[in-house]
Amino acid sequence: MTSGDALLHRCSNAMPPDAAGKPRKRLGHRTIDVHCHIFVPEVQGIVAGSAGQRSDAAALLRTFGERSLAVNAAQLETIGPKLTTVEARLADMDAMGVDMQVISVSPTQYFYTVDEPDMAEAVVSSVNDRIAETVAGHPNRLSGFGTVSLQYPDRAAAQLDHAVRRLGLCGVEISTHVDGVDISDRRFDPFWSRADELGAVVFLHPWGTTVGDRLNRHYLGNTVGQPMETAIALSNLIFDGTLDRHPGVKIVAAHGGGYLPLYINRSDHAFAHRPEACGCALPPSAYLRRIWFDSLVYESDHLRRLIDVAGASQVVLGTDYPFDMGHYEPASLLSAFDDETVAAISGGNAAALLGLHAEAHR
Repeated sequence: MTSGDALLHRCSNAMPPDAAGKPRKRLGHRTIDVHCHIFVPEVQGIVAGSAGQRSDAAALLRTFGERSLAVNAAQLETIGPKLTTVEARLADMDAMGVDMQVISVSPTQYFYTVDEPDMAEAVVSSVNDRIAETVAGHPNRLSGFGTVSLQYPDRAAAQLDHAVRRLGLCGVEISTHVDGVDISDRRFDPFWSRADELGAVVFLHPWGTTVGDRLNRHYLGNTVGQPMETAIALSNLIFDGTLDRHPGVKIVAAHGGGYLPLYINRSDHAFAHRPEACGCALPPSAYLRRIWFDSLVYESDHLRRLIDVAGASQVVLGTDYPFDMGHYEPASLLSAFDDETVAAISGGNAAALLGLHAEAHR
């Protein structure tokens, strides 16, 4: 057992419970987890041997380093069934006291590096069809976010439309950049315009970091890099005016929005004093009330700060199931808050955002 594995065994919140394990304390309210992943094995066959697949592998090595990639590979031996098997997922949901998951593909399968349109289309179709089929089999327990070929913005717009209007998915999951180009860049306007027209939910989940090998030790590419990536992406969406141009877009930011909500006052100060920081119509803090954030911040004090700056109405439950950077004790995270706040964060906000009111409380 590696030192990392030993740490996971000591941390009761680090991994989801097995079906045979002791059930976790329940919240007493309908619980909807918006941050949980699946893996679609067929996608690996689609991209196998392609330039995009090789590019992704090289980027992962630069971002995380050999040791972290080895730990990740070993982890997959344990969590593989949770990523691919509905029965294992439902058993864990029951043990955690989670009534519904909104599933999305593992960010390792974005494959924005694929530069063949037909292959990119096949990746998206494979993922979205699998998610739709999985949801259809358990509509009272599962909903879903699709994926898009964001490297082809016009295709991404059409894929978003298909995912929402034809497959019945809640929205789509995207990363923070495409080959280093921020998602606020005007080349992505076709995607944002369609999301605006549809009032679609866009789950913003980074994968890796553009910082490169400065963070490829100690798993810093994830622990530091991913919250940083989210803060950068949200900041550019705000300062570039993307949210002003597309007010109908509903963004859900993973990992509590990264570092931005914790230091939003500095952004407001720049808006007030720097002429080049005035690309948005309102102070940056005002936009936090238009963005939703998942609760994956580990500690109640951090969650309280997030609520202070964004409002309890903008926070939704997220566990990052089934990965080891997740948090699987929502009851303990929310124990410091009043019942109204718990009801909103555990499921009420997500139900309103995703239109899941018709589902019965289990």
